[in-house]
Amino acid sequence: MSHPPLLDPNRSYTFSNYFELGFAVDDLVAEFGYSFERKFLELPQYSGSLDRLAELKQRIEEVLPFVDLENEATRREILIAPIVTDLIHYSHAKLRIEYNIKVNNQLQGNLDYYLRTTTNLIVIEAKQADINRGFIQLATEMISLFCHFPGIKNIIVKRKNSTR
Repeated sequence: MSHPPLLDPNRSYTFSNYFELGFAVDDLVAEFGYSFERKFLELPQYSGSLDRLAELKQRIEEVLPFVDLENEATRREILIAPIVTDLIHYSHAKLRIEYNIKVNNQLQGNLDYYLRTTTNLIVIEAKQADINRGFIQLATEMISLFCHFPGIKNIIVKRKNSTR
């Protein structure tokens, strides 16, 4: 039995709209022809020395008592940005902040942070209280990148009936 579509084909949606709408992630990704699966991943481990980790932890812990983390901009500046700069140090990834992407009227918006190397891709979304809704937004961002950059292979989004 088919169900009515979740999305209005005559409406434009941004990534943040999906956070607000709060669809179930498996239903939403199915709307775009993808499937969702929860499982533990064995990701590659960085083999170099994490020589900045202790200093990063100290800097963040030092300022946390003085910072109100109620809004996304503050979390991005105080918590996420220092981690991202260290990720660049270790990975030599190219960074785009507020990277605009538009695949179509249902897959469009800005990625908070988009880091790319020749072999890997990292997208970071800075959400607070509702991690489930944040993941729904992240899922649509990942699907958009998969569609926008067809050569991407190292992405944890799998299209139904696809080898990609």
